[in-house]
Parts: sequence; structure tokens; C-alpha cells
Amino acid sequence: MDDDRLLIRPMALADCDRVAEIRVRGWQSAYRGLIPQSYLDAMSVARDAERHRTRFGQGDDSVVNLVAERDGEVMGWACHGPYRDGEVRTADAELYAVYVDPRRYGTGIGHALLLEALWNRTAVGHDRMYLWVLKDNNRARRFYERAGFEADGTEEPFEADGVPVPEVRYARTLNT
Repeated sequence: MDDDRLLIRPMALADCDRVAEIRVRGWQSAYRGLIPQSYLDAMSVARDAERHRTRFGQGDDSVVNLVAERDGEVMGWACHGPYRDGEVRTADAELYAVYVDPRRYGTGIGHALLLEALWNRTAVGHDRMYLWVLKDNNRARRFYERAGFEADGTEEPFEADGVPVPEVRYARTLNT
């Protein structure tokens, strides 16, 4: 009998191609109309996979990459670690990314990845987690708000093909 439970596990080097596919297709799906189409069209799964492979194994284990897998298929990816204030890491945590295969939106995969990231950051002693989300990405904002995150009033522009795209920062206190 097949086990159809969702498994959240550490990302492996062998997952880089699938994670890149999920990330690029996620951007192209979720950010259509929010980011210049030329930027989205120029995204490359192969280049993104190479970037993941290059970064894989580098660092000090403070950055955690997770994948969500069901029946041997990777369906989502999350990355989290210390909060980055510019290039400086702080004592707080940051959710860098949560992406789900666009064909799997609304199935709980993103929520499961987010819960694991929250648990992990709490377990290593962080008191607060931050994340950045495109200001006009209402679907993502609702997702994070349902998980207890609140916009804290901080905004920064992300630039895509020379076009400023505003991001807002969200924060959540972690249960210690």
C-alpha cells in the first residue's frame, strides 16, 4: 500500500533540479502581473538549479532548506535561517522562501513547510521570524496572515528589469 502522507525533510543535492523547477514555475505563476513579464520569461530552471547546487553544502548550517515530498515526488520547498539586515545576520529568524508546485496550490503543502520552518526556528532559540512578500501579492499575504504573521509597516523596493516592485515585511513572534 502506498503511503500518501506528506513528508517534510531536509533538501538533498539530488533535489536541486526539482526545487529550481518549483521555484521558477512558482515565480512565473504567482508573480504574473506583479513583476515585469520580461523578468519572469528570462528565468531559467537550469540556471536556478546550478545556483542551488553551488550553494548546497556551503555555509554554517544556519540556513535550512526543506522539501515537501509525497510518494517520492518533491512538491514544495522552503528555506529559512537568520534574519538578514542587509548583509548582517541578526538574532531573529527569516523565512527566505516557500514555494509549492503551482499544480498543488491550496493543498496544504505550503502550510506544512511553513509550520516546520516555524518549529525549527523556535527550537534553535529564535524569538521572532520575519519574511518579505510582494506588496500586491494578496494570495501570499493572506497565507502568511492566516499563519499569524502581521505586516510591520516596513517596505522596500525589489527591482525587476529596472521596475521597482514594493515588498512589505511581515513578522511573527515565535512560541518559546
